[in-house]
Amino acid sequence: MKLDMAEERSGGRRRRRRSRPVAEINVTPFVDVMLVLLIVFMVAAPLLTVGVDVDLPKTAAGALPSETEEPLTVTLTAEGAIVIQTTETPETEFLTRLRGIAQERADDKVFLRADGAIPYARVMQVMGAMNAAGFGNIGLVTDLGGPTFDGSGG
Repeated sequence: MKLDMAEERSGGRRRRRRSRPVAEINVTPFVDVMLVLLIVFMVAAPLLTVGVDVDLPKTAAGALPSETEEPLTVTLTAEGAIVIQTTETPETEFLTRLRGIAQERADDKVFLRADGAIPYARVMQVMGAMNAAGFGNIGLVTDLGGPTFDGSGG
């Protein structure tokens, strides 16, 4: 009986070919999962922005830099209601609630959003109450793109 060349080299014993393990990663499932997550976040992101509908006046002022702590927002609606974050607050409880919030927060920054139809005197009353409650750093929120004093119109 004759031995073929491979058997002669191995000393007369037959060698079996062993299959090597596949060292490639199949990325298709990962891509599928990432696309599903992308779609979920694209659909969910607009739903996370809740707030009170207010027609803000337009100015030429720039945006304020963002902070690490979520800023406290007080809103005056066109109907005259006072809203702290997303909770409507009666005028009689406004100062008490603000004082309680001021004790819990490390930052005294508060943003005031007032509808353009609200009289200036009312806005100043609310700002005075916010100052009396311990919030000395009050920022007025406006929309961008309003008129400027140099006549450029924004």
